[in-house]
Amino acid sequence: MARRTVVGMKTFEWAVIGTDIGPLLLAATDEGLVSVAFHAGPAVRDRMPAQLADRLGAEPVEDPAGRLAEPIRQLQAYFAGTLRTFDLPLDWSLSAGFNRQVLRELLAGVAYGAVVGYGELAARVGQPGAAQAVGAAMGSNPLPVVVPCHRVLETDGGLGGFGGGLETKRQLLALEGVLPQPLF
Repeated sequence: MARRTVVGMKTFEWAVIGTDIGPLLLAATDEGLVSVAFHAGPAVRDRMPAQLADRLGAEPVEDPAGRLAEPIRQLQAYFAGTLRTFDLPLDWSLSAGFNRQVLRELLAGVAYGAVVGYGELAARVGQPGAAQAVGAAMGSNPLPVVVPCHRVLETDGGLGGFGGGLETKRQLLALEGVLPQPLF
């Protein structure tokens, strides 16, 4: 059901979609996709639109037929294994400074099926000693899956952390052929 707001009020659209890694809550502004949230069960659905409204200074509108139609289509194709590169306008307003710089480098420089270490990503943005800060940037990623923080690993090949949980990270890396698919 769509909610309409006062004419002239800035809005963002949001919707929840089912995926192989569970429900994702997506949000988009006029600028582009602004947020992807994992584990979008009832509790997330109840609180996330209001949190985004506060951060964006905009009114939420539940309506996936508008701004979210193409992000939904591309995410469905990604999970079906037929899309390797997202081609979506992104709204970076929920990320700034070093975090935004790292996330943009990740998006531009680490392709489907590839991985990068936290330290290597830090070096790519000119901060070779900032591996921990890169980890913090990954944790603050407002656009996971689309901005592929799941592709960042520890130097020794360990998975490291992941906002969606390590099992979700394993599933995404298996989908991309980096890890073997689970037997069961």
